[in-house]
Amino acid sequence: MTNIVLKNATIIDPKSAFHKQILDIKIQDGKIIEIGNNLASDANFIEIVEDNLHVSQGWMDSSVSFGEPGFEDRETIANGLKVAAKSGFTAVALQPNSFPVIDNQSQIRFVLDKAKNQATTLYPIGALTNGSEGNDLAELFDMKNAGAIAFGDYNKAIQNANIQKIALQYVQDFNGLVISFCQDNNIKGKGIVHEGPISTRLGLKGIPTLAEELHIARNLFLLEYTGGKMHIPTISTIKSIELIKEAKAKGLQVTCSVAVHQLVLTDDQLEGFDSRYKVNPPLRDEVTRKALINAVIDGTIDCITSDHNPLDIEHKKLEFDLAKDGTIGLESAFGALQTVLPLEVVIEKLTSVKSIFGIEENTIEVGSTANLSLFNANSNWTFTKENILSKSKNSAFLGQTMKGKALGIYNNNTLIL
Repeated sequence: MTNIVLKNATIIDPKSAFHKQILDIKIQDGKIIEIGNNLASDANFIEIVEDNLHVSQGWMDSSVSFGEPGFEDRETIANGLKVAAKSGFTAVALQPNSFPVIDNQSQIRFVLDKAKNQATTLYPIGALTNGSEGNDLAELFDMKNAGAIAFGDYNKAIQNANIQKIALQYVQDFNGLVISFCQDNNIKGKGIVHEGPISTRLGLKGIPTLAEELHIARNLFLLEYTGGKMHIPTISTIKSIELIKEAKAKGLQVTCSVAVHQLVLTDDQLEGFDSRYKVNPPLRDEVTRKALINAVIDGTIDCITSDHNPLDIEHKKLEFDLAKDGTIGLESAFGALQTVLPLEVVIEKLTSVKSIFGIEENTIEVGSTANLSLFNANSNWTFTKENILSKSKNSAFLGQTMKGKALGIYNNNTLIL
């Protein structure tokens, strides 16, 4: 147990009466017991003094991959959660793309067991279909009872519309959430980057934006027919934004996320054929990047994810067309986002994730459970390999200028700095 006093912390929490005030926060046995100026502490409390210390409700990442079980060479759950804590995240939603795929209750229990006694809380996503192969629904109700917070096949779109329909109908019996990655595989074909002038010039096969948009339109039609709740992860096109905005106006229960790299980077990065920039959906052009930022600000996009996906060097440092899709993103998420978005918007989009998954939010008030992200909002620095805490080093942000730095968290009665 860690009893602490956070000294001179700027509180960023619009739901708190202390929003934007610089105060001390006293925490005992995992609860906030006092908030005020010059709070006294004794030998039972550790004083935390940091330059430009800011505090917000704990951040949650809606999409992380850790590899374990099966791909521990990429990342383990224990180290992945330590990385998340150092990166300012008090909670992460774990994707089911391990080996074996997390598609039954015993696998849910396995990852939850591996995540015990960590400062960052792990919430598992169960696979929507057996083996994430898109053919038959997995044991959704059993996984829900074991602790799964939602169901989806990571970076795999359900090509069979009837499977998608049945899933949306079935989970309503227990208020479940379907995560629907959207991509028409036939239209994507052998494409590996955004279809446009740069893909043409570089001779790389392009993925039309239509591949994503057509699937989003289909899934929204299905949602309108079935009812229920759907979360569309990592959207990346202008038309996708418009389709989701229209669906929300109709009253459909749909939410969506965007990946940090889609808000910061563009397909201009592809000039050097560096496979660190090979992600799915692919990096888009500058016009799209700006549209995604506007959609974050106006609320069409509900949350931002790092889409953290550690990959070993054997699968990433290859010719561009052979390399696997994905970048790590936890360590760089906060600093990268502040280069393109105001601080309060960044915090809102990193904390609003919880409401999507039905997880309790902890406002910064006396008597609340202390679930806090700690950060310096103003430091300028460059992201290098020394800043990577993950086992895998496949970051698309190496060499990028960052604004603001995550310091750590206080959660589960534990301080990580």
